[in-house]
Amino acid sequence: MIWLMTCALLLAPADESPAPEPADVAIIVVVGQPGEAKYAELFTQWAERWQTAAEKSKANLVTIGLDDDRQDDAARLEETVAGLVKQPPQSLWLVLIGHGTFDGKKAKFNLRGPDITAADLSQTLAPFSCRMAIINCASASGPFVNKLSGPDRVVISATQSGFEYNFARFGEYLSQAISDTSGDLDKDGQTSLLEAWLAAAKQTQTYYESQSQLATEHALLDDNGDGKGTPADWFRGIYVNKQSKDGSLPDGTLANQFVLIPSEDESQLSTEATRQRDQLELQLAELRLKKSEFSEEDYLARLQEILVPLAKIYQAGEKSEETQPEAEAESSDP
Repeated sequence: MIWLMTCALLLAPADESPAPEPADVAIIVVVGQPGEAKYAELFTQWAERWQTAAEKSKANLVTIGLDDDRQDDAARLEETVAGLVKQPPQSLWLVLIGHGTFDGKKAKFNLRGPDITAADLSQTLAPFSCRMAIINCASASGPFVNKLSGPDRVVISATQSGFEYNFARFGEYLSQAISDTSGDLDKDGQTSLLEAWLAAAKQTQTYYESQSQLATEHALLDDNGDGKGTPADWFRGIYVNKQSKDGSLPDGTLANQFVLIPSEDESQLSTEATRQRDQLELQLAELRLKKSEFSEEDYLARLQEILVPLAKIYQAGEKSEETQPEAEAESSDP
């Protein structure tokens, strides 16, 4: 956040932070059964874009479904997840690219071999306690939101229900947006998963309008654990412009903390500093939600309690960036 970095210059200097640590991100891209050659070509292109983004982010990437020697990709997914559970990453991204079906009760993602239901996937991912982004780019993917929603999880679906069963184009636009900084709405030099999702949802809608067709897919995002999901047209910028009836934290805050290709400033933050920053940003979102409950004086005092530590985190990151060239120069001396 640019405005937070500006605040850092006006506040007390911070303590030194630990040296930056490499990102610990795992990405699993699953390409489903295409059915037709034209879809196979499209799905391969989308998967290759995720591969390129993973290379830029130096993430640990596993791709399932593009080779020809395995015919049970559900089993392979289970094996991959079981392997990651032994050494869990800081965050896991699971991207499903393909077709989906819904029989009125169960939503499925179509794989080579047995298909996987939303309930099956929930069980497969149950051993993980790390932050997760679960992205289902298939048709009829809406029910996956309800089944997979939970704490520290971002769940994205290409459709808002299982009855939107036509071919979903959302995955194409998301694969483009995830590494495109033109989607950077908060001007922090990077595109978060929230921003990429908003851009992809908008491009999907624009496609149908350009074809004079009624849209047959409406993407959802859930990251507050209520399993309901929020459509893109509820957002103004990166914030939801409507309030839930139960007063729960709106969707979007956690998704905006998932960044696959970090900016230079973001890269300077240590894993612990990033964790602290993310917690403070969640506290800030909760405070904004309850603003009407406080007097102006009390609200500003509580706001300062959050913004000062946030500013210090960014100051420490800037100091780390400034001292890095000096350290490199010293290490090169004979």
